[in-house]
Amino acid sequence: MRELALHILDIAENSISAGADQIKISVNEDFLNDLLTITVEDNGKGMDAETLEKITDPFITSRTTRQVGLGIPFFKAAAEACDGTFQIESEVGAGTKVASVFKHSHIDRMPLGDITGTLQTLIIGTPEVNWVFEYVVDQNCFVFDDQPIKETLDGVPLSEPAVMKFIREMINEGIQDVRQKVSSTI
Repeated sequence: MRELALHILDIAENSISAGADQIKISVNEDFLNDLLTITVEDNGKGMDAETLEKITDPFITSRTTRQVGLGIPFFKAAAEACDGTFQIESEVGAGTKVASVFKHSHIDRMPLGDITGTLQTLIIGTPEVNWVFEYVVDQNCFVFDDQPIKETLDGVPLSEPAVMKFIREMINEGIQDVRQKVSSTI
């Protein structure tokens, strides 16, 4: 994968497959400590200890469409290749939390990529899921929660072009506002 947003998409798809109806994606750019942390947390079916122990093996997958599961092993490898770490916590019936930490300035760290497009795809493609996105740069934070939007729309599909545009602009503006606050303090 060429950008971290695609890793996020893959991990979020795992959460959807696990039956999650609440998924939180966090991206934290900590320039002060030279770290980039990406977390995907869900309330899906979770994994038992045996599965959790094997989950970073590319030849272990719960998918029936293919015999290998490369998403988690690749995400782990990407973090570790950039002087980072990977952690996965899971509990049966309670969900899973995947977190990768990268050295932000590492020359081999992939760019974040089109996080807005990734989020828009997830939100519109799975309207039954409550999506929360948190973007933090140093101490500045933007939080997007699609639940209030869904309540306001009262049944209007998220796939309506005006709604899609609104969601994209809201996420883009939130990210840009956080980045501007940081650049204005430098």
